[in-house]
Amino acid sequence: MACTLADSTFLFTAPQQRPIQGHRFAPFKSSGIYYLKWENQPPTRIRHQRHLIPTRRSTVVQAVAVPVAPSPSESAEYRKQLCESYGFKQIGEPLPENVTMKDMVSTVPKKVFEIDDVKAWKSVFISVSSYALGLFMISKAPWFLLPLAWAWTGTAITGFFVIGHDCAHKSFSKNKLVEDIVGTLAFMPLIYPYEPWRFKHDQHHAKTNMLFEDTAWQPIQREEFDSSPILRNAIIYGYGPFRPWMSIAHWWLCHFDTKKFRPNEVKRVQISLACVFAFMAIGWPLIVYQTGVMGWIKFWLMPWLGYHFWMSTFTMVHHTAPHIPFKQSDDWNAAQAQLNGTVHCDYPSWIEILCHDINVHIPHHISPRIPSYNLRAAHQSLRENWGKYLNEATWNWRLMKTILTVCHVYSKEQNYVAFDELTPKESYPITFLKKVMPDYA
Repeated sequence: MACTLADSTFLFTAPQQRPIQGHRFAPFKSSGIYYLKWENQPPTRIRHQRHLIPTRRSTVVQAVAVPVAPSPSESAEYRKQLCESYGFKQIGEPLPENVTMKDMVSTVPKKVFEIDDVKAWKSVFISVSSYALGLFMISKAPWFLLPLAWAWTGTAITGFFVIGHDCAHKSFSKNKLVEDIVGTLAFMPLIYPYEPWRFKHDQHHAKTNMLFEDTAWQPIQREEFDSSPILRNAIIYGYGPFRPWMSIAHWWLCHFDTKKFRPNEVKRVQISLACVFAFMAIGWPLIVYQTGVMGWIKFWLMPWLGYHFWMSTFTMVHHTAPHIPFKQSDDWNAAQAQLNGTVHCDYPSWIEILCHDINVHIPHHISPRIPSYNLRAAHQSLRENWGKYLNEATWNWRLMKTILTVCHVYSKEQNYVAFDELTPKESYPITFLKKVMPDYA
């Protein structure tokens, strides 16, 4: 879900390179690229070419580079080093180019695609009841416990988003009208227009990690970064310390302008916008009338900011890491992007329950038609059949530190260049994060 940076200043991205903690590793090499090692020098990528090398007797010798694939042990050790540096449990092997999406979908049990109305409405009950509990906690908590109440309530309404997310993918109910109604209602308290988001999100699935085309997070382009000092400073703060809330910029800039949608989409977009504005026009005054302006801040704004924290960080973790590339359309491979370009991340159990397993994300990109309550079974199947290709992590500070301090400006060769490598003097927010953020995995 990302508009162009020219529109938004802050976008949302995913991918690649430059480890933290002073580790230095060569860029990851895929199959079909050859290596030559000279004593202790790092592997050098070369192509098939012939070189004329003169000897001392002026004899001409033809030297031909012979394809030498890295040994499995070297590749495994290299990925292990990257895991340690980036905060991952496993970094997957590159997926062979001849593997297709159909190949992967065919290995997933058919039962995980089945819609279960009881489980679907159970997720609604969990979200509504946990949200009600959160509001009760906010009303009773002393001031020093309010942050905990806000954290719970913000996580609970993130579950509303996941329910609407299932509705948008037609994996909530067999009745499509019910899905549209539930999706719209679930998004209304978030002030999120359902249909505009759905249209943009469908493009994210169709073009995951495709440069310029993916509508989720995008890496910063060097031209944008260098365009003006004011924009550059805004980008540094937006992709640095403020990044866990940058989905707010994305929400505002990409979903309320009807000009950003195709003519056949505009009517549905307008209906969604009308629903959102109706909630603002009726719901907000009622909250203020009952609790005052401070009540509006306590009961709506702070949980909403908590929701956007999860919206931003989940999206970052799902597709952003130094080893995960964004690719131009002519170099993009759907199967590689969906399997190798998506990250499974385990969060604490209470977050997984309230957010309906949205972070079991790889099977969701293999097929968005898998309901959220079947994602774990689908992931287990993928582990059994494609396990060595999966990127997996357990949430940790090093993982977040890597994303916030490394994954910045797009580079075709190394995926990302960090802001402080390009403009050290202007990148104080990044160097500050490196100093203050914990570094344990």
